[in-house]
Amino acid sequence: MRIIDHHIAGPAGAAATRFGDVFDPNSGAVQAQVPLGGQAELDRAVAAAQAAQPGWAATNPQRRARVMFEFKRLVEAHIDELAHLLSAEHGKVVADARGDVQRGLDVIEFACGVPHLLKGEYTQGAGPGIDVYSMRLPLGIGAGITPFNFPAMIPMWMFGVAIACGNAFILKPSERDPSVPVRLAELMLEAGAPAGILQVVHGDKEMVDAILDHPAISAVSFVGSSDIAHHVYRRGVAAGKRVQAMGGAKNHGVIMPDADLDQVVAELSGAAFGSAGERCMALPVVVPVGEKTALALREKLLPAIAKLRIGVSTDKDADYGPVVNAAHRTRVENWIQTGVDEGAELVVDGRGFSLQGHEKGFFIGPSLFDHVKPSMESYKEEIFGPVLQIVRAADFEEALALPSQHQYGNGVALFTRNGHAAREFAARVNVGMVGINVPIPVPVAYHTFGGWKRSAFGDTNQHGPEGIKFWTKIKTVTQRWPDGGVGEAANAFVIPTMG
Repeated sequence: MRIIDHHIAGPAGAAATRFGDVFDPNSGAVQAQVPLGGQAELDRAVAAAQAAQPGWAATNPQRRARVMFEFKRLVEAHIDELAHLLSAEHGKVVADARGDVQRGLDVIEFACGVPHLLKGEYTQGAGPGIDVYSMRLPLGIGAGITPFNFPAMIPMWMFGVAIACGNAFILKPSERDPSVPVRLAELMLEAGAPAGILQVVHGDKEMVDAILDHPAISAVSFVGSSDIAHHVYRRGVAAGKRVQAMGGAKNHGVIMPDADLDQVVAELSGAAFGSAGERCMALPVVVPVGEKTALALREKLLPAIAKLRIGVSTDKDADYGPVVNAAHRTRVENWIQTGVDEGAELVVDGRGFSLQGHEKGFFIGPSLFDHVKPSMESYKEEIFGPVLQIVRAADFEEALALPSQHQYGNGVALFTRNGHAAREFAARVNVGMVGINVPIPVPVAYHTFGGWKRSAFGDTNQHGPEGIKFWTKIKTVTQRWPDGGVGEAANAFVIPTMG
């Protein structure tokens, strides 16, 4: 059995005693095992990071940027390898897997500009002969705990900025699809980063808690479910760490009566069902405004859903592949049953789907609910599968209230031709990321990513300027050089705010 080992600098540690299975979602077979580490493995990684980080921080930002440029080149050169490796463990189709890698590379490109991004502020003459300037300095050792659904993008969102800023980084990826994070660490080493600057440790809750408690780790970034995000935030902050913890989502797409329904349906096919719905920025709830809009939308959705092709992850014509494992498929199917039990109309039932020749794969067909009510648990919670729910709204105000009052506040989209409605919606909706005629409003890499309410814990978002802020600390220097005059007045110090 193939073992996907930790990527830790220095001599090997003791042999692993616990392992997790890594499945091939297309066949249902176990294709590899991953060691589930704990405190001992983390201590080895921390020791290597402590040895490497001071020298890396002392390397000037331009030279660090050159390593990031080379890492970008290497990832691009290996993108087909990475996409197939990712697809084989996650189940998303290869084209989607390439997008996963590319969206991570977008942040690496942003991090290549770190010499400019780290520039501080300067004030000459803040007081008599006094200048004040600030420096952005690395925190030391950062850690990232990442989910299974984007095993390339989200790690690069985290370690790209952290490492460019001069930190060492320890990554704890999902044990469900760990090969791509390990390969990225190998490419970072090949790009010229010192050993110990990017390391990968595998594990479950034991490793997560060890990271949160370790006194040498200064900051932790997390993406996962909201309950675990809340745990990570509370425990990490209690241990004196800086923490950003991104949680779940229930993104809404509001359809105004004037929207182009053909465009909406085409985009919903990808936004709701792409990657088998295993995206925190998927669009699993659609809110048509008015009964006429709801009926027309439903009529157009049915043939579009019928045309969706579910296939193995290497099928170039497939719209989406299997979910990540059998447990997750069962979880999604249970949520579908919950919706039925709550009284929602199951218009299309994706349960029981079987792909010929791959009957043991973790496949599930697309499902569509109508007449879903805000009081239903299946609406309140994140399903994270190929399930689209229609929640009808009588007017704009009711449609605006649905995402605004939901426990999650990650993303929302409005489809309309009306500029006033779009402006009003963007200003008033209580959600962190808004799309106007954009179904998946993920910001570009030089802006920041982050939701509100139970979708995010902590005050700082991922990547962009907020990422630089999160992975650095500011030191402010107030300096004065005496001019060599005589008498007490020549050497008197006046605080700048009193000058």
